[in-house]
Amino acid sequence: MTTSTETQQPAAKSMDDIVALCRRRGFIFQSSEIYGGINGFWDYGPLGALLKKNLKDAWWQDVVQQELAGPDGRPVDIVGLDSTIIMNPKVWEASGHVAGFNDPMVDCRETKSRYRADQVMVATPAGGDGAMYAFPEGDPDSIAKKLKKARVDLDTCEIRPLTDIAVDDFTRIIGPDATEAGTLTEPRQFNLMFETHIGAVRHEDAKAYLRPETAQGIFANFWNVVDTSRVRVPFGIAQLGKAFRNEVTPRNFTFRSREFEQMEIEFFIRPDAAEQWYAFWRDTRYAWWQSVGLAGDNLQLREHDKDELAHYAKEGAGTSDIEYRFPFTAPGFGELEGVSHRADYDLKAHATHCGKGDKLQYFDQERNERYFPHVIEPSAGADRGTLALLCEAYTPDDSRASKVYMKFTPRMAPIKAAVFPLVNKDGMPEIAEKLYRQLRKRWMIQYDAKQSIGKRYARMDEAGTPYCFTIDGDTAGDQAVTVRERDTQSQERVALDQVEKYLAERVGG
Repeated sequence: MTTSTETQQPAAKSMDDIVALCRRRGFIFQSSEIYGGINGFWDYGPLGALLKKNLKDAWWQDVVQQELAGPDGRPVDIVGLDSTIIMNPKVWEASGHVAGFNDPMVDCRETKSRYRADQVMVATPAGGDGAMYAFPEGDPDSIAKKLKKARVDLDTCEIRPLTDIAVDDFTRIIGPDATEAGTLTEPRQFNLMFETHIGAVRHEDAKAYLRPETAQGIFANFWNVVDTSRVRVPFGIAQLGKAFRNEVTPRNFTFRSREFEQMEIEFFIRPDAAEQWYAFWRDTRYAWWQSVGLAGDNLQLREHDKDELAHYAKEGAGTSDIEYRFPFTAPGFGELEGVSHRADYDLKAHATHCGKGDKLQYFDQERNERYFPHVIEPSAGADRGTLALLCEAYTPDDSRASKVYMKFTPRMAPIKAAVFPLVNKDGMPEIAEKLYRQLRKRWMIQYDAKQSIGKRYARMDEAGTPYCFTIDGDTAGDQAVTVRERDTQSQERVALDQVEKYLAERVGG
């Protein structure tokens, strides 16, 4: 099932331009940049921290705080949790991560680069003889120079995943960054969990892991929540938090990082109610991403094929991805959130590994029976969501001084409004500062009195600020200000004592 709200193909955007704006305006920085950075880790600057916080706050408000009617017409009951990043390592044995959380990895002997084998494609020229050319998935242009030199037309090549090629043929493959053939090693499994040690002495018994997902903290605390809260199936547990995966090849800006933040719900249901609750969460979460600013052809809902189902999914279980068309995936899509029916795999696994087995079954008072609840899991990435908001909002416009503006929805905009004195005299700064302090009590507001009004508008456009209020020479007399709207650049006069109401009606809060 693939769903989108429009059919018109969106205009292409440059990822290089978006990354440059993120650096220039303080949305996202390379972590440890002054020391040359560290691959796969990113810091959020002043604007980026606000944008990401707005996304996370909206998620928490909409899934935990606000009443949501479920498919049965009753309010959906969801409680919050904040579990630790480091847990007893037995948690990860029970979940299968210690034994099975692996990616196939290949190394290049020539360049010392490392790649995920399942993310490398190989172009084989027509005829099947001679050299073969490897390139990162989704980036065939990276081998253009090699093909041109070899007088090979990419359109005549057979494209296959590296994992589909016999190891004996690796001697013919020129690696993505290599110049010679035969430099790629045989694929081997690489566990993605970050290891650490607890206590002062490093030994095997002290080994622990940074969590690769937040979900297991929820499953391990399921019985604590049931015992201490007034919750009954169906109900959910929601958690926001950091997770860590030692990705072989982190890439595409913040899309695939080694440290990231998840927004996860584990929703516990009766086994016979899985189909309706899966459909409910799939459709609800897809609509939510549209509501925060991703409505349009760049968003799609894709049902998984059978060969994509995870190890915990039962035959016939529903699994779908909410995907966004990023500039680096176009014309394809990248995952924002997965919605899956995890069955009772996790609760059973933890009950078995902790030694209590069926004693930890949930007792359903209404039905007078015991069972392990099934789970519907909507699992979203806060960093990928923030990146999607940045890509969607980025809007080139040659009619502006900034040549680009960030078209965030008011709810997501890092700065809700700016207040300017037209000039720094004649009482204008005093009126502007008073208005700024009044509005700052409710929203993130920017006060800016430097440079021309056009340059100040340009700064706010690049920050994605929806409204700018200017105090001018007439304000003292008519008690009104000029408000300028970001997207249309239209202006109107608003009474000074009505500015707060005007803003509240448009940005909320």
